[in-house]
Amino acid sequence: MAALVAAGDRFALAPQVLAEFIHVVTDAKRFTAPLSMDVARDLAQKWWTAHEVTHILPGDAAVAQFFAWHRDHGLGRKRILDTLLAATYRSAGINSLLTTNANDFAILGEFQCVMP
Repeated sequence: MAALVAAGDRFALAPQVLAEFIHVVTDAKRFTAPLSMDVARDLAQKWWTAHEVTHILPGDAAVAQFFAWHRDHGLGRKRILDTLLAATYRSAGINSLLTTNANDFAILGEFQCVMP
């Protein structure tokens, strides 16, 4: 990520990502040494307030795109949050995602996924 920042790239961040991050990294079933809620929340807040980050919020266009993609691709209940997140980014003009879950977005055919 340091190379992306050095190249002048900016980062768009939706609040859904912060909530999911906190949910995952505090889960003792996923990690032998999960972060405490305070540490996870503070780290998420640090990212949210970083000067390289642009805040992206879901609006009407994102919700409409979410419904269309969910219907058109026949997605199920486990794809709801990722699809809304993707629609939020796409409606903001974002076409490149930094993600460890590129497969979650491949079906949409809208994004170039970059592994961190």
